[in-house]
Amino acid sequence: MEFGLFVQGYVGKRAETDPLAEHKALMEETEYVIQADASGFKYAWASEHHFLEEYSHLSANDVFLGYLAHATERIHLGSGIFNPLAQVNHPVKVAEKVAMLDHLSEGRFEFGSGRGAGSHEILGFLPGITDMNHTKEIWEETIAEFPKMWLQEEYPGFQGKHWQLPPRKIFPKPYGASHPAMWYAAGSPSSYAMAAKKGLGVLGFSVQKVSDMEWVLEQYKTAIRDAEPIGDFVNDNVMVTSTAICAETHEKAVEIAVNGGLNYLQSLVFRYHDTFPRPEGIPEWPELLPDYTAEIIELLIAEELMICGDPDEVLRQCKRWEQAGADQLSFGLPIGVSYEDTMNTIKLIGEHVIPKIDTDPVHRTSRFRRAAGD
Repeated sequence: MEFGLFVQGYVGKRAETDPLAEHKALMEETEYVIQADASGFKYAWASEHHFLEEYSHLSANDVFLGYLAHATERIHLGSGIFNPLAQVNHPVKVAEKVAMLDHLSEGRFEFGSGRGAGSHEILGFLPGITDMNHTKEIWEETIAEFPKMWLQEEYPGFQGKHWQLPPRKIFPKPYGASHPAMWYAAGSPSSYAMAAKKGLGVLGFSVQKVSDMEWVLEQYKTAIRDAEPIGDFVNDNVMVTSTAICAETHEKAVEIAVNGGLNYLQSLVFRYHDTFPRPEGIPEWPELLPDYTAEIIELLIAEELMICGDPDEVLRQCKRWEQAGADQLSFGLPIGVSYEDTMNTIKLIGEHVIPKIDTDPVHRTSRFRRAAGD
């Protein structure tokens, strides 16, 4: 199992007292990725969100990733996501950005796509629609066109329901053989199945406890055997996300979690991701989850809903995801946890956890891509 980091420009409540909160959040997250690169993490994912006031200010993630392409050496940099709906980003512009980032990173770019966080974001670009699933139709119309834009000398053009383009040569082409691995941000079991059918990896940003996800992962692995890939190769890959807090002692990790404002972050997740299934016990905004006590944190750890503890405990918790069938475990690191504690988490996981689980120096997606280019 490989390891990643997930960043999204989470500002939270600290903007109420710090006028530089937004700037600090964005700059600190670049430093987290740079440290993750040095600590042996293989992937860093940067979100694309719009209008989500406290939750995410990382709207121009292509610019953010371009900076990181120069600031890092080995880590793969992924769009988590680029939104390819024509009303948000014209598909040709998305294809161009992907190929450009592939060059700047010298083959380290990962193309994750999706349809937007929820109604607040979607209605900003498609005002008046009443069914948020309408975005699925636009995404489905678009996603298979990207490999054609990248690999064909002249793209023959497109006449669809939602966007059109006459025949054009599209530049740049991707760096080296084939094209970047393609992923889809999935929030439900049906989305995992759809991604498998198309040969796409899954970015599992809406993840429950390990035992509840095992059957979803197993179904994906079964379905992808019969994939009809829209790209040049099948990206047989599931990334799952979890909050991670690692400290020198269990007690210190729990203390950090209690003071990290994780309840507020979780409440914001379901405020804005209102198209995701809402787990039992999650209140509707503006009602918030109660503040997390040490007892609640211990319960979340026991229920395998967060990764938290000393390095040995975190290693055991990560191995549970490996046993469940995850190909990649990516950690979200909210601003509520201090810069120093977050950097310490990344360093401790890099020193004590990753070397005991991920012993392959080659990125899984690089192997798929090289095979396609042979």
